[in-house]
Amino acid sequence: MASAPGTVETPRGSSLQRPRGGRLPDQLLKWGLTILSIGVIVLIAYFFLRLIDESRPVFAETGFFGFVFDNAWVPSKNLYGALPLVVGTLITSAIALVIGVPIAVATALFITELCPARVKGPLTVLVEMLAAVPSVVYGLWGFFFLIPKLRPAEQWFSDTFSFLPFVGGTVSGPNYFIAGLILAIMIIPIVSAISREVMATVPSENKEAALALGATRWEMIRMAVLPYSRGGITGGAMLGLGRAIGETIAVTIVIGNAPVIGDTIFSQGYSLAAVIANEFGEAASDPVHRAALIAAGLVLFLLTLFVNAGARWLVTRAERGQRAARKPAAGMAG
Repeated sequence: MASAPGTVETPRGSSLQRPRGGRLPDQLLKWGLTILSIGVIVLIAYFFLRLIDESRPVFAETGFFGFVFDNAWVPSKNLYGALPLVVGTLITSAIALVIGVPIAVATALFITELCPARVKGPLTVLVEMLAAVPSVVYGLWGFFFLIPKLRPAEQWFSDTFSFLPFVGGTVSGPNYFIAGLILAIMIIPIVSAISREVMATVPSENKEAALALGATRWEMIRMAVLPYSRGGITGGAMLGLGRAIGETIAVTIVIGNAPVIGDTIFSQGYSLAAVIANEFGEAASDPVHRAALIAAGLVLFLLTLFVNAGARWLVTRAERGQRAARKPAAGMAG
């Protein structure tokens, strides 16, 4: 049978065919990467099972749901209820997400669409350098600079908008809001970098078409850039949330370390990671206290796992939506 025009067939036994031994590096690479992937899954499963095993002493006394939803964390009375820690973790992470993600996305938009070319490189490096600052430095900066400087503004906001839920009353020095603000600054480089990379993949034809139809720069961003980048931005935000949930040292310094559920966002609180960092040394001689801290780590691990699974689901859903939107357009073009 004649070969199709434009195709080149390699005769059997030709010198162009790679010998069996020549394919050995490909096979080694394939099996090596497969073993590494399986190893990562096995390591995560072992880590998970080990946390469950080490948490058994406290679960034997409280049960898993009793541990998660009980409201009393008093180690001196052998009471281990992690609800104030879970609530503190979720409140500070939510504040970080609300403040940090819009700033990170706006920064990415400016760098990719509006920034002069000679400023783009230095500005990108400056934003990425925020990720290189140690978390203990953020914590100390928040404790010695942000808390005294922002306290009058927090008190004004608390008095003026006391009719809002979770606002009002006397402002504590270290509190949920300061911890959330520090976390917002810490997640900006992650969310901004991912958003910037996704926005850079927007086809220039889409942007030029919007501008050719008379759209302003903002309308082009709203109609061409943001819809195309929605999945990546969502994934970046979820990764930032995972970073905020797991942050330890900075939160330990500025949250107040009070194992109670605060009435407002300006109350002192505690988080899962902070209680582990603060109490692990004194818990070494108490098996139940030690098991409670490991159980707090297990809850933290599950929270992070759910956040990453949610991010994967959102990104996959956005990609399917984009593919579905492209098919009719391709059909009309054809």
